Amino acid sequence: MLATLEKHLDLLVANGQAKLLTQLNHGIEKEGLRVDPQGHLAQTDHPRALGSALTHPQITTDYSEALLEFITPVCDSPAQALEQLANLHRYCFDNLGAEELWAASMPCDIASEAQIRIAEYGRSNVGQLKHIYRVGLEHRYGKMMQTIAGIHYNFSLPETFWPVYQSLIGEAGDSNAFQSAGYFKLIRNFRRYSWLLLYLFGASPALAASFMQGRQHQLEQMGQHTLYLPYATSLRMSDLGYSNRAQSTLNICFNHLNTYANSLSQAIRTPHPAYEQIGVLTDGRYKQLNTNLLQIENEYYSDIRPKRVTRSGEKPVQALIARGVEYVEVRNTDINPLLPLGIDLEQARFMDAFLLTCLLCSDELVSDRECERIAVNHQRIVNRGREPGLTLFCEQGEHSVAERGRIILNQVRRTAEVLDSVASSSEYCRAVDAQYAKLQEPDLTPSAQVLSAIREHGEGYASWVLAQSRRHRSTLSAEPLSQAQQLRFKEVSARSLQEQTEIEAGDSLDFDQYLAQYLAQ
Repeated sequence: MLATLEKHLDLLVANGQAKLLTQLNHGIEKEGLRVDPQGHLAQTDHPRALGSALTHPQITTDYSEALLEFITPVCDSPAQALEQLANLHRYCFDNLGAEELWAASMPCDIASEAQIRIAEYGRSNVGQLKHIYRVGLEHRYGKMMQTIAGIHYNFSLPETFWPVYQSLIGEAGDSNAFQSAGYFKLIRNFRRYSWLLLYLFGASPALAASFMQGRQHQLEQMGQHTLYLPYATSLRMSDLGYSNRAQSTLNICFNHLNTYANSLSQAIRTPHPAYEQIGVLTDGRYKQLNTNLLQIENEYYSDIRPKRVTRSGEKPVQALIARGVEYVEVRNTDINPLLPLGIDLEQARFMDAFLLTCLLCSDELVSDRECERIAVNHQRIVNRGREPGLTLFCEQGEHSVAERGRIILNQVRRTAEVLDSVASSSEYCRAVDAQYAKLQEPDLTPSAQVLSAIREHGEGYASWVLAQSRRHRSTLSAEPLSQAQQLRFKEVSARSLQEQTEIEAGDSLDFDQYLAQYLAQ
């Protein structure tokens, strides 16, 4: 890892091209449940003032009608992306009335799945497809899992970086293929080392007891309404959160674009007996889009995805095959309920240095055996990451979390030094240096601090998160939007409602035909 990283960083610096590493593109997607003043899941429609969930470019919904999703535009710095995210929160708060935005990844107290309304997107074919896909998720996995929220960190290098990097390391061949291969190298190394992100930034060690109703578990009780694991970092990323038993049989290969696309396409085409029993149509109502292992690509739950902006009606995997990888979407980031936005600038800067390190270090493929080690390490960290004496598997055997973590941090700091030297700053190194202490003192991690805060609050997980939600709303709303910003948001919302109306009026196929054409791609 170190030798290749040092070589590639040195090449960029020596040739005056290290500045390209500071010209990154960023985007943040953040989900959050709407809850009523008592902290119960909102039963109201998506607020009309927030525009159309189908067509608004920055405010939509995920699984449920109450699960808001904010999408920042592409920004050239993490600070800009966070400011855009803050403004989306402010506009939302201005139009939520008495409702609150839940400030944690694991959901509020939900007495019954019947309270979870599946998101609606209107009468158009594309709107119906989005809704029926979510109906399929209900039948396959239940609704409760779909109320979990997270943060997706979208990351890419400037297009000008790739030909320069290709020339410096002496790689021949098609430049577009080289770019896709580079992003897949980043993804492979991310999968190897992303356990460290879960340890450093995981913030979901506890949850409302209602989340596990009717399910067996090995969680411990804290008071009457809270379940937790004493050393957990991210229950959201454990088998209690985004798990899929059927998907565990998939062998999605991240070694190359073609193997990834082919294995994902095969999963979309392969029938699954349990889903065949559910069926597609009952009394003329769709229960899912199809009976295959995956209805569509997005159903595959991965902690990182290769992405490409799709064209109208185009499936994501077809866009990747046709035009290659454009950016990566990091999906394992918990909402930190201790922070107003759930993420802060220090964490974002660390993410940049970490992802660049994953790109510039070794190019080894992931073997089946290493895949098994990665999965074991992942489960150890999410469930027991702060446990004294915990070890992780690596090629050389088992080593302590602190030992393995320091090795990775040392590499990330080398990248941070180059970023700071170009930017004439010390911000990236400070962001990395702040993480070393968490390896020495696990009580400094967000997961430990969240557990401590819940205990100190004394009234359980849901009560504490509701109090945090109110506190963060007050903090962000203390800096209101300008009149110009408010007007712009109102215009975008109004335009999105008009666009939905136009899409619905423009449909020429009935839904059955539209779905058949979409799935036939």
